[in-house]
Amino acid sequence: MKPIVSIQNVTKRYPGVIAVDNVSFDIMPNEFFALLGPSGCGKTTLLRMIAGLETGGEGGILIDGQNMAGVAANKRPVNMVFQSYAVFPHMTVRDNVAYGLKVTGTPASEIGPRVEEALQMVQMGPMADRKPDQLSGGQRQRVALARALVKRPKVLLLDEPLSALDAKLREHMQLELARLQQAIGITFIIVTHDQDEALSMADRIAVMEKGQVKQIAGPEELYEKPKSRFVADFIGKINLIDAEVSGAAKSGLNCSAKGLGNVTVPHDGKASGKVSLAVRPEKLDLLAKAPTSKTNISVRGEIRDVAYYGDVSNVFVSCPDGLELQVNVQNDRAVDGLLEKGKSVWLSWHPEDTLVLTQ
Repeated sequence: MKPIVSIQNVTKRYPGVIAVDNVSFDIMPNEFFALLGPSGCGKTTLLRMIAGLETGGEGGILIDGQNMAGVAANKRPVNMVFQSYAVFPHMTVRDNVAYGLKVTGTPASEIGPRVEEALQMVQMGPMADRKPDQLSGGQRQRVALARALVKRPKVLLLDEPLSALDAKLREHMQLELARLQQAIGITFIIVTHDQDEALSMADRIAVMEKGQVKQIAGPEELYEKPKSRFVADFIGKINLIDAEVSGAAKSGLNCSAKGLGNVTVPHDGKASGKVSLAVRPEKLDLLAKAPTSKTNISVRGEIRDVAYYGDVSNVFVSCPDGLELQVNVQNDRAVDGLLEKGKSVWLSWHPEDTLVLTQ
């Protein structure tokens, strides 16, 4: 299968900064693809280059096999949904959706059916005669989606489309967007700085830092097998422990780790010198007594802080040598008296839940 979008050695420079730094990857037809990273990492610049709104870069961008060099934004087979939605306040929902077809000279006989089709896609048909100020934030976002989809683009570009919504509505719209993408079967490319948003919606995610793509993978692989300290730290919560490799073990590495002493961890690659040991908070067990397992990694510490989130508590534990670890404790099990500041506790986890990060 040929890619629908191919990014080939793309670079974009501004005075004193390289916003996009020699980036290459392919996006497949009908894929929900996310560009994820912190502010200033280059993800929005790259999206705008695909849209044709940023010009003057190096490298090539191909959409459906056609090189986009010199192709104006309004001639590209893409459409874009902006962070602000940009719906016209004086127009009805129906007129907002029809606007793009009218200005491009679509025959009047086609406009009505296509507008109704787009409104049905986003479940806004019953509100077609309302004005934007009569709609909720989520409904206005659907209008913006319908206005983009009515043009029948081969690729839909979404620039932080959910950032203006409150947390509960944002979570609802994440599921709606994923369902919509599957239903209409076109490629979505979304820019976001929200890791949960990317993990919940995308088929694949490109994590960017300082203009470069650090890793491209599916949500589960990114979370469970990050390739670098940056990706591990950016995707979800994680404990990063400074360590130094002291030698090879039968199926891994012997390491001298801060606060843990000598530990043996599985690792199927080569590593030497300084590394980071990484373990997710949900992989740790919080215990009142020393663990009985001889194979687990364990450390004694003192509870420094407890953050209560209803279903889960995030517990911060101070360990020897200044090591700070966090553990997730499900609040559906009895932890009476254990989650108190200053309490002496033990942390324990399986060695195979530890990642060795060399970058």
